[in-house]
Amino acid sequence: MAKERGGRLAQAAPAGLIGAVAGAALTAGRRRRSVAAGVLAGAVVVAGADALARARQRPGEIPALWSRIVASGALAAPAGWLAQRLTGAGPLPVATVAGAAAGALGLRPQKVALGPVAGAVAGLGLSRRRASGAVAATVAVMGYRTAAAALFRDPQVSLLAERVRPEDVPFVVPVASQTRYVGTDYVRTLAERLGGRYTPDVADIGIVASLDALAGPSFDPAATDPLVREFYEHTTRFALDIVPEWRMWVRPGYVLYRTLLARPLGQANVPMSQREAQHGVRSRIDTISGADGTVSVRGWIRSAAGTGEPIYVGIYTTYRDRDRGYVSVGFPLPQMSFTATLLPCARPGGGLVLDSRSPLSQPGHYLTYIDPAAGELTTAVVRGFAERLDVHVADGELRAEHAFWVFGFPFLVLHYRIRRKVLCLLVRGLDSREGGGGLWHM
Repeated sequence: MAKERGGRLAQAAPAGLIGAVAGAALTAGRRRRSVAAGVLAGAVVVAGADALARARQRPGEIPALWSRIVASGALAAPAGWLAQRLTGAGPLPVATVAGAAAGALGLRPQKVALGPVAGAVAGLGLSRRRASGAVAATVAVMGYRTAAAALFRDPQVSLLAERVRPEDVPFVVPVASQTRYVGTDYVRTLAERLGGRYTPDVADIGIVASLDALAGPSFDPAATDPLVREFYEHTTRFALDIVPEWRMWVRPGYVLYRTLLARPLGQANVPMSQREAQHGVRSRIDTISGADGTVSVRGWIRSAAGTGEPIYVGIYTTYRDRDRGYVSVGFPLPQMSFTATLLPCARPGGGLVLDSRSPLSQPGHYLTYIDPAAGELTTAVVRGFAERLDVHVADGELRAEHAFWVFGFPFLVLHYRIRRKVLCLLVRGLDSREGGGGLWHM
């Protein structure tokens, strides 16, 4: 018990420091006694809120929303004080900017739009009282977060499990990068860490061992078109021609994400346009096998044909839960993984649809921190992200549409034409003479 209390006190100390700084900002310009009282009151209020929230926190939960609102308001106070000090701006512009910044952190488009509106409303009310920048920013942020909590009750990211064993969350692929860079050599470095046999660029293998592993009430593998089955079980026999279709509203944000995160990480760096895809993308499947030769890891790796720049590193697995099979794709990140768990569903005409949107509990997207020492997982479910992969045969040719949504808004569709490699090489020669598009090579 004493150890638990000591842990709570240690956790409350940073909150107390944040509160003290907030109190100083809110009382800046007053007498020393008032500032000292503000520092003490801020420390007590924020640390007390944090300690109370953690005392009532249940295993696997994050601190209560009200305590997080208090903490965000405390963080906003010194920022508002500094903004007014540097620019001389009044309550209205400071509150509007503070609300906009808080809304942007919410990511959801509706929250992004709500932020500056809530900030401006708070700023208008405080302008009459000539409130300080610290007060304006604090009121704007806390007001915005309270309004957002009332309007948007469905959490887009929530803690699912804390410090659990991998077998407790079978829908998560627990693969992480031990360095800040993932890159095309990831499977090789993973094999060295696991002690398995690494085989690069396997000649004839699929992203799943057998489509039969996905059998369930919504999908009968026996009814699947042979060409669709062959693609999944012998993926490296095929090459893909891709046309990315981005929604205009997401392009500026994606450019920023790509520059600041995707390229430095060597992961999830999707081409921005068909012109970029025409430069060619090389694709391969690397594997890790155990002592008995059984493949335990299948890594589908794509990179730019000309430069070798990583585009995509995905670890493909299947698992069964009761009478259903699922596909889980893990995208390794530094000390973390992002997993897409997809429910297979039959498509008329022998096609296969893999969908993360389902009333079932396990399909979805999961962000997982992997403890490097204990191997325990802390997993959050990312409800604001969704995807659907539709693979089918049209006019005797394999086609696929891979659609993505964020917070309910569609933002990207990847259109694929899938051909056998020999045929693909012949078509590519014709396309090059006619000015046709490039291929994503398998």
